[in-house]
Amino acid sequence: MAEAMTPDQAVFLLQNVYMGPLKNESRTTKKILEAVPAAKADYRPDPISKSAIELVRHIAASDNRFVETVINGVFDTSPSMIPENVKTPAEIAAWYEQRFAKNYQALTKISGEQLIKIVDFRGMMQRPAVTFVMMGLHHTIHHRGQLSSYLRCMGAKVPSIYGESYDDAQARKAAQA
Repeated sequence: MAEAMTPDQAVFLLQNVYMGPLKNESRTTKKILEAVPAAKADYRPDPISKSAIELVRHIAASDNRFVETVINGVFDTSPSMIPENVKTPAEIAAWYEQRFAKNYQALTKISGEQLIKIVDFRGMMQRPAVTFVMMGLHHTIHHRGQLSSYLRCMGAKVPSIYGESYDDAQARKAAQA
């Protein structure tokens, strides 16, 4: 059986492994959320799929929810945290960026003891709080990929994610011409 994580190990993991990718991925997430055209936010590729705006709201809220799980030591299962007056993809992206920046800053001050606190995830599993950083990141990347596959179908440009996208390359070539 594996030994329990120590507070020092949890701090090392957060500060030296998770924080850099977390910040980089949040920038990419914001670009994807902003790329959704408000006029086509109801787009869904199939009747059983979430609409683009449902995905935008889900990604923005859950990405923050997972980070707040680490900060607060509890996984909050309450409904959407995004205010009702924040409606368009651009407004949600701005809300996301502001809330994420506040949460990211709070992560930089968290103690090792907080990071190793065991958190229950919907009665399915119990893990040290720090592990929710990577769980949340994987969840966000999954849904962000889903949403990015909607963009061109909605007539939107696909921003660069892990390397230059076709649309960003075309924009760069046009700017150089």
